[in-house]
Amino acid sequence: MPTWWSRSAAGMSPPSPRSTAATAGLYTPWPAGSCGPTPPAEEVTQEVFLDLWRNPEKFDAQRGTLRSFLLARTHGKSVDVVRSEEARKRHEERTTHETGAAHYDIDREVWDMTVAEQVKDALGALPDDLRRPIELAYFGGRTYQEVAVMLDQPEGTIKSRIRSGLGRLRVTLMERGVEPAGAGV
Repeated sequence: MPTWWSRSAAGMSPPSPRSTAATAGLYTPWPAGSCGPTPPAEEVTQEVFLDLWRNPEKFDAQRGTLRSFLLARTHGKSVDVVRSEEARKRHEERTTHETGAAHYDIDREVWDMTVAEQVKDALGALPDDLRRPIELAYFGGRTYQEVAVMLDQPEGTIKSRIRSGLGRLRVTLMERGVEPAGAGV
């Protein structure tokens, strides 16, 4: 039995032997089985007792015994602790994965810069009628319909030019030793 429970506090008398016996099973065995290691179990139990201490009106003897009230409150808080811990772990794993993916090593950064330069050179080598739609669509963030309007060309022509230009870019880059994204996966 924890020492804080057996002490008298601000106007409250120490618990009677009957109330101590009624709550004895709540402190150690029940929460420990519900939320894992002892420290969280003790915290859950302490929160339940402190909540009852601060808000005794929450307990209604007409609805059940003190023991069943405390067991129900302990169960609820235990479930909250387990769910919170699982959510924290998932968030931590997701954050770790995102952070790890976001950091490049210097080799990767140099490689990316080299590939970007190769793409820029290959794009510059395309004829203007193939290069311009690709620049507007891929680097300008426009749809092929918007590109067609901007260049005053039929949509089918723009789609064909984008497809043809991308095909030529791919061949040029492969000749230069740059593999398409995902090819090494």
